[in-house]
Amino acid sequence: CSIMKLEAMDAFLSVGLPTYDERMLENVMGCRRGYELMPDQLPKHIESILDLGCGTGLELKNIFERFSRVTVTCVDLCEEMLSRLLAKYPDKSIIPIKGSYIARDFGNEVFDSAISFQTMHHMTMDVKLSVYKNIFKSIKPGGRYVECDYMVTEQALQDELLESYVKLKDENGITDDGIYHYDIPCTIDNQIKLMEQAGFKNVEMVWREGNTTMMVAYKE
Repeated sequence: CSIMKLEAMDAFLSVGLPTYDERMLENVMGCRRGYELMPDQLPKHIESILDLGCGTGLELKNIFERFSRVTVTCVDLCEEMLSRLLAKYPDKSIIPIKGSYIARDFGNEVFDSAISFQTMHHMTMDVKLSVYKNIFKSIKPGGRYVECDYMVTEQALQDELLESYVKLKDENGITDDGIYHYDIPCTIDNQIKLMEQAGFKNVEMVWREGNTTMMVAYKE
């Protein structure tokens, strides 16, 4: 039988770019409402945001409406996604970074807050923890990390999806920790534990629709 090919995330995003916005808004339960709610979880006075896996910036529309002068550092693997994002918001303060946010050092206490939307569920827990530690370090005291992502409620489902992913990586001869287009979500409880291990306090789930779940983690 044929082996399912694991596709690198940047290649997957490039191919799916023409229909990306429509797919996220119309086909992924909870995304449209999640985009609308994300600004509510950010501090009232905010000047800088780190946006990880920003895509075409769907999550920024409502953020810019609330915080028109905020500067956003946008990180994404796909150059075409970043180009579309910049075209959407030509009058906004955006710093684009093409590349992976895994193992990337964003500096110490640089941003008022950080956000991510439907990107972290493509990573194993150990990789995700290292990313969270870098996010924590990059946020100023009093800042927040807001994540809206695909999360599950049962440990058995998390284990099953991870087992399938590990098997596929082995079958494809993949040994790196890059991001591939395969869903390996954590449970909500495990998400909270990972963020707390990274240093965040008062981590809480604030909203959920379908499997799309919004978490807020505070840096005291």
